[in-house]
Amino acid sequence: PAHGLGKGGRAVKEEPGAAGQTEERPQAAPNQDAGSVEPQKDYFDQLLKLKAEFENYRKRTDREKPEFYKQGKADMLLRLLPVYDLLRKAHQEIQISHAETPLAKGMDMIFKEFEKLFKEEGVAVMEPVGKPYDAQRHDILGTIEKDGAQEGEVIDVLQDGYLLGDRVLRAARVRIAKQKTDLSR
Repeated sequence: PAHGLGKGGRAVKEEPGAAGQTEERPQAAPNQDAGSVEPQKDYFDQLLKLKAEFENYRKRTDREKPEFYKQGKADMLLRLLPVYDLLRKAHQEIQISHAETPLAKGMDMIFKEFEKLFKEEGVAVMEPVGKPYDAQRHDILGTIEKDGAQEGEVIDVLQDGYLLGDRVLRAARVRIAKQKTDLSR
């Protein structure tokens, strides 16, 4: 029998077959000496380490996946808010001047669908008027001197803020109260 290299560079023993062709059979590995056991142990240790690293990666991605989904949802809802603001303003104007027209009824349906979507997704409008200023939830765009109001109390909302669950989706743009200055001194 002849010896040679077969598919993939493996050592094979060639024996004549029925039609004079040679058959390839894997040849048994030669006896290993004591020095070759150490590389096998290293390969096995590397394999175990790689398996553990992969399991940790899989667990981490399983934990992070819901957070990525939430962030993507929040980003999309945030992009819809300017459209919603414009639609709401148009809806209010149409209700004042053309309340019984087909356009008003169509705007009502569209507006109700937006409200339904926001409710299903957990989006809520902030109601900051009368509450103290909160830097996490409000952007100050001005101050107003007002009797009976405490310093820093939200007096007026210029643009609604929205919450997604308990997280701020968009901060409310507000004006807050400031104490009147006494010029008579």
